[in-house]
Amino acid sequence: MRGLTIVTIFLIATISLMSFQKKQKFDLKASIERGKEVYNAQCITCHMEKGEGIEGAFPPLAKSDYLMADKNRSIKQILEGASGEMTVNGIVYNGEMPAIDLTDEQVSDVLNYVRNSWGNKGGAVTPNEVKAQRK
Repeated sequence: MRGLTIVTIFLIATISLMSFQKKQKFDLKASIERGKEVYNAQCITCHMEKGEGIEGAFPPLAKSDYLMADKNRSIKQILEGASGEMTVNGIVYNGEMPAIDLTDEQVSDVLNYVRNSWGNKGGAVTPNEVKAQRK
């Protein structure tokens, strides 16, 4: 009887933990707040305080058609860097952005910040999506 009680308690605890984990949703607002800190530490020098970039040198992130067109491309560009021509809001840029050494959560956070600031409105980028692109 005692063994059954321990097994029953273990099952109840396991089910409760699984239920708790499923109920936790991704907190986009908190991610955006953390992302601002990552942006200020890693991105602001080139893309500027309000994401306006420097025309001809560093593309804007504000109201950026290029940024918003492909979430997975944006993830890969942070992870692997970017070089070559890209057209952003009708202007051709041909520079190089080095890869940035960030955790999956930091990449998620900074993309959520830039994809939801300065006139951009995008869906959440989760750490799991970053992890999938890292492979």
